[in-house]
Amino acid sequence: MNKLIPAAFFGLILAASASAQNQPQPSFTAFLKNLYMGNRNEISRSAAKFPEEFYGMRPGPQMEVRTFGQLVGHLANFNYLWCSQAKNEKNPADGKDFEKLTSKADLAKALSDAFAYCDSVYNSLTEASGQEIIEITQENGRKRRINRLSLLALNYGHNEHHYGNIVTYMRMKSIVPASSEQ
Repeated sequence: MNKLIPAAFFGLILAASASAQNQPQPSFTAFLKNLYMGNRNEISRSAAKFPEEFYGMRPGPQMEVRTFGQLVGHLANFNYLWCSQAKNEKNPADGKDFEKLTSKADLAKALSDAFAYCDSVYNSLTEASGQEIIEITQENGRKRRINRLSLLALNYGHNEHHYGNIVTYMRMKSIVPASSEQ
């Protein structure tokens, strides 16, 4: 009986090793897609959960600080901007400023549409397409060459940064943000 335990253990190790060899190699592209989808869902669920009566709330009296609604609109603006650049196409929301919207329904639609637009970029991203060099125009009008994967990492990082702001607004109103729900 004692001789069977090491043999069974060794068999499990071999099976696990063979299974691991059949798995695709982890990549930054796959990792970024997963990060984006998780963050997208947390932002969307938190924005939906936050009551409309607080969409005009600022965390302090400073006028330069965005309201919760402006923050949601800002995320919609920049998701359209960076994902259109990653697609190498004209921004479909060019000329629109979603930060100026005030109703929760309008802001929720803008955010949902912006994320749906970005989903197609992230879902079609491959190792090869992520390394393609694209030229973008920055806010200051300067042109910059960047690979698609780096631009999408910037987009994800921007979303994550502002999700931290969303969490602060929610905590100030004793509302549990999506990432902390059980």
